[in-house]
Amino acid sequence: MKQNFKYSMPSYALTLLLGTTLGLGVSYTQAKSPANPNKVLRYAFPVAETGFDPVAVQDLYSAHILYSVFETLYTYDYLASPAKLVPNTAVALPEVSADGLTYTIRIKKGIYFTPDPVFKGKARELIAADYAYSFKRLLDPNLHSPNSWLFEDRITGFDAVIQQAAKNGKFNYDQPIAGLQTPDRYTLVIRLKEPNYNFPMLLAHQPTGAVSREVIEHYRDKAGYAMGHPVGTGPYVLAQWTPGSRIILKANPDYRGYTWNFKATHPEDQKIVQQMQGKKMPQIGVVDIQVIEESQSGWLSFQKDGLDIFTLDGELPAQALKAGQLKPELAKKGIQLSRIADPSIDYLYWNIQNPVVGGFSKEKIALRRAMAMATSKEKFINILAKGNAKKLESPIPYGVAGHDPNYKSSIPYSVKAANLLLDRYNYKVGKDGWRMLPNGKPLVIEFMPSSSSARSMQMAELLKKELANIKVNMVSKPVPFAEGLKAEKQCKTMFKASAWIADYPDADNFMQLFYGNNIHATNHTCFKLPEYDRLYEQSLKLADSPERDLLYRKMSRLLEFYAPVQFMSTRYRTVVAQPRVIGYKKHPILPAEWMYIDMQDKQP
Repeated sequence: MKQNFKYSMPSYALTLLLGTTLGLGVSYTQAKSPANPNKVLRYAFPVAETGFDPVAVQDLYSAHILYSVFETLYTYDYLASPAKLVPNTAVALPEVSADGLTYTIRIKKGIYFTPDPVFKGKARELIAADYAYSFKRLLDPNLHSPNSWLFEDRITGFDAVIQQAAKNGKFNYDQPIAGLQTPDRYTLVIRLKEPNYNFPMLLAHQPTGAVSREVIEHYRDKAGYAMGHPVGTGPYVLAQWTPGSRIILKANPDYRGYTWNFKATHPEDQKIVQQMQGKKMPQIGVVDIQVIEESQSGWLSFQKDGLDIFTLDGELPAQALKAGQLKPELAKKGIQLSRIADPSIDYLYWNIQNPVVGGFSKEKIALRRAMAMATSKEKFINILAKGNAKKLESPIPYGVAGHDPNYKSSIPYSVKAANLLLDRYNYKVGKDGWRMLPNGKPLVIEFMPSSSSARSMQMAELLKKELANIKVNMVSKPVPFAEGLKAEKQCKTMFKASAWIADYPDADNFMQLFYGNNIHATNHTCFKLPEYDRLYEQSLKLADSPERDLLYRKMSRLLEFYAPVQFMSTRYRTVVAQPRVIGYKKHPILPAEWMYIDMQDKQP
């Protein structure tokens, strides 16, 4: 999942008069939900959401809302470590055929979408066909979903429908697909082209949440998205939305609920079990989310009891922590700390399709590798992350299946070696003190930071200084975050920073970032190497094992050899909570923990 981290400087005060407000008129008079409307959890996003259609959204913060409104077939155990897949709307984990190709999934009966005028006053039950429709949307070429990689070239029979849509401009949602069948209302049968041991995890990722065809067709915009009218079966509904400013969720009064019954994996989780065991969930009736782009403003609001849960980014962990623990003055107030190493990567990349830095010639590889060698991961961590990160050696971060703690990158930090490499491949220093291309033309590297992110702009300054050490002239071309994301998908960048947090806790989710078929989706390097693609496709057929790890090692070495990317760090996720928050623990995959926690009544 694309991480849209931003530490920008706009004013905290964002008016509700900007944008449109969506009111769903939710009534709690006859609610089935145990949630208390007087329990209000106040939360903050550091960047604006992008919308609420599962097919169109890829950013972390919009995903908070999607996980709350739409339900996937599977989800993750709240406390299990490592992350454990569990049924959600499915009755059980899928039945898998002996050849590993056919998945049979039973849907729970009696799950209903929240009421909406499009249903004409009738209760609309969730059925298997809703998932089939939702999956088809991800592969509709007219929707250009950034999440198409989840199912692309995986399910039997989709190719013909996609090809027909490319010809006539219309995707036929009613055309039968051999690999996606609903033999009855509550049974979904999926047939894959090749075995994929990670496939059940894909069915826990938020883009696969079930939408109603009636809702989408009634409320969709010209692009085919229903971004502002999410109607799902989940524990919360969108009650109010002022884009880029405020989001209010209210407990779904008709949500079936569940009984909190998670088991502690670690001793420190026993307190959570004691606090929450046996409670009917969810307990929190309202989630009030503000977009607070300036991190210090958010931290001040938390300290003044204006927020209940707050993520510490940028310079804030250093202000709140000492040796990885809360400072005494905060601990005395009862402030709670949850800190994990995110299953995430921060990385720098070069667009392989760019005429200046791209291509696979020795000269181009040497240029990219020299730039990677001249960039200090330690400076990246200490200056930009303020020490709130750990060095990363490979594409596979800590805490996911396939991570090798003994792996070491073959690209060292060495300014001297970088200069010698550029000299060897004829990147001569011109009269102006900057290196030239081998053809004698000026070498200018364009870095694309986010114009609204203080951290991104700071990164640009650091990289410019680093590359100056090897006499490479770097200039910044700042763009808004959304524009930068669009440029990535169109392969129109040159040099850029990016971040990715696990959609599912497996190395595959990170290795797919460099798979050739994912160009224009998740592969922002626009890197396509037949050898890498072949190894990646082989890895999909293997469970987590030494055999698969060997393939990942070979793929990682290929990335180092051709140098489309430089892996920098894994961030710590540092979250603080007020004393009245009960049962909170940051989950490595699930973004919206409010459906698993409770709050004590606020003291007057």
